[in-house]
Amino acid sequence: MLPITSDAVILGLLAATLGLVFWTASSQRPGFRAFYRYVPSLLLCYFIPSLYGTFGLIDAEGSQLYTVASRYLLPATLVLLTLSVDLKGILRLGPKALVMFLTGTVGIMLGGPIAVLLFSVISPETVGGQGPDAIWRGLSTIAGSWIGGGANQAAMKEVFEVSDEVFSSMVAVDILVANVWMAILLFLATRADGIDARLGADTTAIDELRHRVTEFRDRHARIPTLADVMIILGIGLGAMGLSHFIADPLAAWIARTAPDLERLSLTSSFFWIVVIATTLGLALAFTRARELEGAGASMIGTVLLYFLIATIGMTMNITAVVERPMLFALGAVWIAFHALLLFVVGRLIKAPVFYLAVGSQANVGGAASAPVVASAFHPSLAPVGVLLAVLGYALGTYGAWVSAQMMRMIVE
Repeated sequence: MLPITSDAVILGLLAATLGLVFWTASSQRPGFRAFYRYVPSLLLCYFIPSLYGTFGLIDAEGSQLYTVASRYLLPATLVLLTLSVDLKGILRLGPKALVMFLTGTVGIMLGGPIAVLLFSVISPETVGGQGPDAIWRGLSTIAGSWIGGGANQAAMKEVFEVSDEVFSSMVAVDILVANVWMAILLFLATRADGIDARLGADTTAIDELRHRVTEFRDRHARIPTLADVMIILGIGLGAMGLSHFIADPLAAWIARTAPDLERLSLTSSFFWIVVIATTLGLALAFTRARELEGAGASMIGTVLLYFLIATIGMTMNITAVVERPMLFALGAVWIAFHALLLFVVGRLIKAPVFYLAVGSQANVGGAASAPVVASAFHPSLAPVGVLLAVLGYALGTYGAWVSAQMMRMIVE
């Protein structure tokens, strides 16, 4: 009977799980209120689905739901979350947000070589291998994923000719370590006010942005009608379709005429889908479509985003660490250096926790999850994560290539 292979049944299970999490999170019962005081509901929305795949309840590997969610729901989500973006407010956030993002990038670029150097001493076999099976080659794909995203990861696999066996192990390390780190960031989001107060961080610009967006929503808020909901979905899904319509042939054309641009991810249709959807959302922010925020445009976008979160979660196998524990330990050291550098720089410039969390996730998680972490601080801040994640795509291949060369020099 098990595992469940029907995507229809899996989708129903994920939807029921999300409903249960939100029902318990909104409950006034003392037990639930005490539980959610320490455990973010957002964390459960991807952790519980991970248990379904881990323990064989569903066939996560054979499911197409993540592909559908990332290719169809994500572009619509990006449009609806950026539709009411306050660009002037984001620019007023100042240079600290960009500094923390770039610090995160440098942390990934250097963290890999430092972890490889450490394990070359304490466990040389962990970073060994020859030819396509060389571990440093496989680690280059993690660097690509953690600086940019899936497109950059795939680019590194081709550039360094990583074997399929090594690549599959790297994907497991990537997913598990990145999701554990994301869980930590979500936890920090629930403690952000206290941490910022102790560090003396200036959150004025963030508070002003949240106030401006909230004020705009209140001014245009109304009970949504059927027409409002249909228009919002029409814009979101219509923009998704337009993104695919442009991105697929554009990526194919670039691949034919300028194949060298593959190292910049410009031959990836997914890269262009994200860029075009984000651009369309930003363009709509200068039109009357922005007023649809009052009818719940970002709320509908957030609903789509939670389904994406659930499909991300179901792909994580939490028992994979048992198979190659030292490789996962290396990944943990790598992300720990990234985190340490962010905390040090953040302390020096007195950056709010929000900048640290979103700057990190825009690198490690990309466009699929940076808005998730940003919205954990406040729904109005999701576009900040989107914009930084797009920047990560541009830097991903360069940064990963440099990091890979440093790892190669250490082990060869």
